[in-house]
Amino acid sequence: MYQSDIQIRVRYAETDQMGYVYHGNYAAYFEVARTEAFRKLGISYKELEADGVGMPVGELRTRFRRPARYDDLLTVRLLLRQPPEGTRVLFEYEIYNEAHELLTEGHTLMVFVKTTTGRPVSIPQSIQQQLAPYFSEDDLESPVLPKPGAILPDAPAPAAFRK
Repeated sequence: MYQSDIQIRVRYAETDQMGYVYHGNYAAYFEVARTEAFRKLGISYKELEADGVGMPVGELRTRFRRPARYDDLLTVRLLLRQPPEGTRVLFEYEIYNEAHELLTEGHTLMVFVKTTTGRPVSIPQSIQQQLAPYFSEDDLESPVLPKPGAILPDAPAPAAFRK
């Protein structure tokens, strides 16, 4: 598992009339955490894009537990609980205030695409190599596919397929 923390101070312009951080700003907080985590790993978004690979957001989820307010110092924690697989990587986020209260949880599912076509591409080998040390062999196995050489038990056919 890989984890990275950054801190962001809430600016007045990021709050709504109630004094809470406007919900649309959380996607930007997640992006800052993602970009800085990659930077710490030696991965550059700018170089990735120069090589013709983009990472658009395929899915965004945010769960608000408590509001963040103007001038709060937030800790945005990025978690990679599983290694990237195929063409996608799942980033999870937790946002805490200075009292270490969990304010917000979320995730983004990022898809690697060729920038000229917008079509999914395999995760660049350089990114896989940078992230590999953070995962055990068990993490690298697919939760869906059987291990190579595994003997699968015979399973009865589902009722819908029986004659």
